[in-house]
Amino acid sequence: MHARSILLALVISAIPIGFTACNSQPSSPDQVRAKTAQATAELKQDAQAVAQGVREGLSRPSPDKPLNLNSASKAQLMGLPGMDDAAADRVIAGRPYSSEHQLLERRTISREEYTKIADSVTVTK
Repeated sequence: MHARSILLALVISAIPIGFTACNSQPSSPDQVRAKTAQATAELKQDAQAVAQGVREGLSRPSPDKPLNLNSASKAQLMGLPGMDDAAADRVIAGRPYSSEHQLLERRTISREEYTKIADSVTVTK
């Protein structure tokens, strides 16, 4: 499934190359090389962005792979839905936790914020 998505993104990002190749004005070999190099660089950047998105999607916390509140980095915490910089700092400052519910008991985050992340976090010692 992911391979199909990556392939589709690469094909879509290559479409502009086809349109620029249909230009009816004659180009010098140097212009063709420059345009080709530019299109190749753009395609490479697009492919890297797609690959990064896939990596982030695969590593995102979920009910199947919950994030441990006692060991998660600030960047990992900020990847949770609705979690901002200040909330991530409060979660880190409140460590260690013996249960996920301590986020509410200690008023580290609001009930609304907790509802968004409850299925994606866990606590292990």
